[in-house]
Amino acid sequence: MTALLQTSGLTRRYAGLIAVDGVDMAVQAGSVHALIGPNGAGKTTLFNLISGLETPSEGTVLLCGRDLTALPADRRTALGLARTFQTMRVFAAMTVLENVLTGLHPRRAAGLAATIMRTPGFRREERALVARAREVLDMVGLTDRAGERAGGLAYGDQRRLEIARAMAPEPALLLLDEPAAGMNPAETEALAGLVRRISGLGTTVLLVEHDMGFVMDISDVVTVLNFGRLIFQGPPAATRQAPEVLEAYLGHKVAARLAARAARP
Repeated sequence: MTALLQTSGLTRRYAGLIAVDGVDMAVQAGSVHALIGPNGAGKTTLFNLISGLETPSEGTVLLCGRDLTALPADRRTALGLARTFQTMRVFAAMTVLENVLTGLHPRRAAGLAATIMRTPGFRREERALVARAREVLDMVGLTDRAGERAGGLAYGDQRRLEIARAMAPEPALLLLDEPAAGMNPAETEALAGLVRRISGLGTTVLLVEHDMGFVMDISDVVTVLNFGRLIFQGPPAATRQAPEVLEAYLGHKVAARLAARAARP
């Protein structure tokens, strides 16, 4: 596999606090890569540095070999990076379809005059964008809800809508920040299937998540942070057994439960 995303010496300081401390991480193309660690380990800060919401104190971020470190978030989106957030961010008053169309803004080529005059070129582009929006709604199982207000969807459906909006422009890398937070077991299982489908379509997934069963079920590689530092990186089976991970995060009881889960037929 080729590294799609690479961070080198990535560091973020806030006065006397080091939130992310010299993180070297490689996310392989086509993988599902999980980022875990205790609360305050620096996971969301690392996501913010990768997606351009924060500027590193030191270090670099490369996507497909291109240096993104000095680029703003919108430029990174245009280059193939998409993200969801811990806190729900759907446009509640807009329809489900309209929410997804907002994620396709980087694909719009029609200028202001063409948009106002609704030229043939604008109408062709609009039809293509709507078709793409419906395609991703079908992927997440929300086709039948396209005309409904997003604010009226159940919690799990709103989470899937956020993923559909992020997936609309066909990103190379999708960052999911605690996608299973607040979901019941059935919703979490459905989400795991969706993440696998996304990976199967060729989009690389990097996620932060506290549900260890979810993480171990779907991840190819797990990176563990503690106090801003990368303390372990490897496959799920090795992560469950790593002494440094047991001490810093999982504990022996949780690791035993995860091992038993993995052993089920």
